[in-house]
Amino acid sequence: MGNAAQPGRIGLADDLAMQAGSLTVGHLLVQQVRMKPAAIAVVDGERRYTFAEFNARVNRLAHVLTALGITRGERVAIFSENRSEYLETAFAAAKLGVILCALNWRLADNEMLHCITLTTPSAVVVSPRYRPALSRIKHGVAHMIELGDDYEARLVGADSADVPVAAQPDDGLAILYTSGTTGLPKGALISHRAEMARMQLMCIDMNLRPGLTGAMWSPLFHMAALEPSIHLLCTGGKVFIIDGLNLERLVDIVETEQLWWLLLMPGMVDQVIEAMKQRKAKPKGIQLIGAMADLVPLHQIAEVTQLLQAPYVNTFGATETGLAPASRNFIPIGVVAKSLSKMQNSMCEFRLVDALDEDVEDGMPGELAFRGPTCFSGYWNALETNRKDFRGGYFHMGDMFIRNPDGTLDFVDRVKYMIKSGG
Repeated sequence: MGNAAQPGRIGLADDLAMQAGSLTVGHLLVQQVRMKPAAIAVVDGERRYTFAEFNARVNRLAHVLTALGITRGERVAIFSENRSEYLETAFAAAKLGVILCALNWRLADNEMLHCITLTTPSAVVVSPRYRPALSRIKHGVAHMIELGDDYEARLVGADSADVPVAAQPDDGLAILYTSGTTGLPKGALISHRAEMARMQLMCIDMNLRPGLTGAMWSPLFHMAALEPSIHLLCTGGKVFIIDGLNLERLVDIVETEQLWWLLLMPGMVDQVIEAMKQRKAKPKGIQLIGAMADLVPLHQIAEVTQLLQAPYVNTFGATETGLAPASRNFIPIGVVAKSLSKMQNSMCEFRLVDALDEDVEDGMPGELAFRGPTCFSGYWNALETNRKDFRGGYFHMGDMFIRNPDGTLDFVDRVKYMIKSGG
């Protein structure tokens, strides 16, 4: 049946309009290169790359992967600490429509083998630090690219010209690993469309604007570092890559850069407070700090916000949903919060449901069932799990909340508790 015969679709060229409305992560990097080629994009120790230089390296790697026969829809894994090549691999894959599998180096060998065999990557990019761990595993991946001399030699021999962006909005951008009901990790597939929506949500709810800077010290295999890096580069910002928590380096950046969101995790806030006091450091400017306020002493939140002169984000999100569904409120500078109730984000809706998927009344605990454009596409190669978790057209998060009369949410418990070995 043509459009002319469909109510609400009269005289439309849907295929052409869909193409005109299509944009992916790779496209956004290309646009930033055109607008600000000489601006610094990525800093990794002594290595500093402009947008033009970074994009040229991304293109060279994309040509390398293409020469290996890797095409749209296939997977490329990366097993590495934080370094600039991690982002080069992410963007090269994004341009090709290849899915990045971000391997968690905290996992045990059997879990790592599971992650690789689950997603069957065509190639793995590995750093010298983790080459021995990869060698212990009979993974069967056809191609291995080792960072350092091997990687650089391949790039030197490849073309730096732009590759045509092959990805489509609903193609997978990345697979991030999260714990499963069996104790083995599940691969959460995040599409280009979902990542673009997550970026838009950061602009709406989290003060992301063009030209800001990020300090990425937490592992790039996790959404808390990989996604903000993508968002910053796609909006013309600068990304500092840090290999783990280096307080001296972090304070240097705080003093010299206009930062967007400085991630602080429970267990490190007191260290940041001490480092700032010892240096008598003055921040140049920070939009937001923090995460997971429920697990940080309230007096520490008040003190660190005062030292960094930025509000603390009261988050509840997930790998599967992004910042959403409930990370919209901030703890003001210097305030000892009286409540850590969560506020619903923009661009989403949710229900609180009982075991029969019936809505519960305000004040009663219910599982949060999520719907919105930031939602992931599902768990890789896990059809029955996806049918269960997406039942009724909502993603059931496994977290129990109570809705208060003012619409805020209070966390109660997990529907089922699972110990994670890799964090």
